[in-house]
Amino acid sequence: MWALEPLTFSLWDYGVFGLMLLISTGIGLFHGLSKGGQKTSEDFFMGGRRMAAVPVGLSLSASFMSAIQVLGVPAEAYRYGSKFLWMCLGQLLNTLLTAYLFLPVFYRLGLTSTYEYLERRFGRSVRLCGTLQYVVATTLYTGIVIYAPALILNQVTGLDIWASLLSTGAICTFYTTIGGMKAVIWTDVFQVFVMLSGFLAVIIRGLLLVGGPSRALAIATNGSRVNLGDFDFDPRSRYTFWTFLLGGTLVWLSMYGVNQAQVQRYVACKSEREARIALLVNQVGLFCIVSSAVACGLVMFVLYKDCDPLLAGHISAPDQYMPYLVLDIFQTSPGVPGLFLACAYSGTLSTASTSINAMAAVTVEDLVKPRLPTLSPRRLMLISKGLSLFYGTACITVAALASLLGGGVLQGSFTVMGVIGGPLLGAFVLGMFVPACNTATPLLALQGVFGGLSVGLTLSLWVAVGGSLYPAPANIAGVLPASGAHCPLYNHTASTNHTLLMGPLPPQHPSREPARPPIVGDFYAISYLYYGALGTLSTVLAGVLLSYLAGPTKRAQLPPGVLWWDITKQTSSVSPAGGTAPSGGCPTKVCRDPQGGPCPEAPPVLLARPPPQHRGVTEQLLQESHV
Repeated sequence: MWALEPLTFSLWDYGVFGLMLLISTGIGLFHGLSKGGQKTSEDFFMGGRRMAAVPVGLSLSASFMSAIQVLGVPAEAYRYGSKFLWMCLGQLLNTLLTAYLFLPVFYRLGLTSTYEYLERRFGRSVRLCGTLQYVVATTLYTGIVIYAPALILNQVTGLDIWASLLSTGAICTFYTTIGGMKAVIWTDVFQVFVMLSGFLAVIIRGLLLVGGPSRALAIATNGSRVNLGDFDFDPRSRYTFWTFLLGGTLVWLSMYGVNQAQVQRYVACKSEREARIALLVNQVGLFCIVSSAVACGLVMFVLYKDCDPLLAGHISAPDQYMPYLVLDIFQTSPGVPGLFLACAYSGTLSTASTSINAMAAVTVEDLVKPRLPTLSPRRLMLISKGLSLFYGTACITVAALASLLGGGVLQGSFTVMGVIGGPLLGAFVLGMFVPACNTATPLLALQGVFGGLSVGLTLSLWVAVGGSLYPAPANIAGVLPASGAHCPLYNHTASTNHTLLMGPLPPQHPSREPARPPIVGDFYAISYLYYGALGTLSTVLAGVLLSYLAGPTKRAQLPPGVLWWDITKQTSSVSPAGGTAPSGGCPTKVCRDPQGGPCPEAPPVLLARPPPQHRGVTEQLLQESHV
């Protein structure tokens, strides 16, 4: 019988864990309640549009990382090798595309909800469709984010996973109701440094245990973990250069280019130039986090090359590799495991609170304000907080269901964002770059954008469900071999004494794989990073085809200021810090140069004329935004 040595928190770990959570909550409280707190929905959702580039950039880095990154990336690097570093290439391309394609549109139009653009371009029905898809995707994603730290605590402390889910969700909901965007951003800044500190502690300690970087690199190379040269074109291989270049870029673009939670951050900057700098700072932060996480995975392989914890039964899922490693190598360093796990836990609080805040923002802007245009700012604030409570409860429910995931939290999160976010990215591409795309056809199925969204969502969802039911075999997906040839075994006797031996694990009988469908089986086996690309490309292609079949929209029929090349000729439509609106409540925009300076001779901003029944709502939104 092989040994299962329990590893748990010490009192020092619990103390550090509690201190980190207290500091994170204190930062949120300070910025949420200082100077009277948030007085308007603009303050609550956008931080008054007065944020600097560096904190916003670091917040962007932390937003989609948190426990998903801490748990998933080291485990993926352990099982698939260092080629996960190619993810940084996809993130770099995403940053460049976001900065020069999508940022100018959302910043210069001064939108609080990204889906307001879909109404200006296509109509209100498309805006509501986009809002609904976003809320569903974000609720599912946030549920997985809340589940991740609950998994950590259950693994390393024995705390009941349901108690962890409820406590995490409750703290997120409370945090969101008192803190606005400014509080979330500064908490994220703190969490980025804590997360990097945790990764560096693991890397340094691991290298000291194995005898230095050169020895660790040699062992990883002999174990096939240094494999950056994988250029296999097979889409069924989970990670290759092409997987990250094509699939990874479009998945990250759907999460950064048009995702409400991210757009809401960078349009909160003082100027468009500051927003671009924030995206570059975000890229630096992403590179540091991903490379540190991959390094942790390689160190993990070097330490466990002769006894895989999963094969030995020390853990029950790949996502538990990292917490087990932290407790294993820091047994003689009380407090460090608590520090590391607290960074993932409290980082998740920031991520979840931001997502909940973003869902409340799009609900208020897209559903509440158009139907109740006369609500006072105070009532809108109360409704926003009530929506935060509702979405927090929904995310807790999804977190409970996330415990049934079999592919790991990283795959689960990317699958959700790819399946739903990919088609939404396609809808924005159709609106900004395809003037012929229409919505004026009587038959809904023949409308370019609706038809494209339907095709993209159906196709990506079908493949994702099929991939969950019939996952790719380990040899095709590219799982690298792990060993259990030198694990600690106990030789039990009738007495309480036992002898520790080292040897191979007993033979294990692998479970039988389900029979695969004959034709679509290989299609289901494609890498999960391609789900978003599949949704985006099929949405664009179907939208263009249906638009030309039903009769393309002529450019003269489009409202002004909705195409990318028209918007990029305009100046910013929002007044950054210090800007004041013209007197009289006129919807004329304050003229500000995208670099942040005045532009007295700039041409007027072209804005789509809203429908007559909603014009009062738009004027109220402009007035609240100091436009």
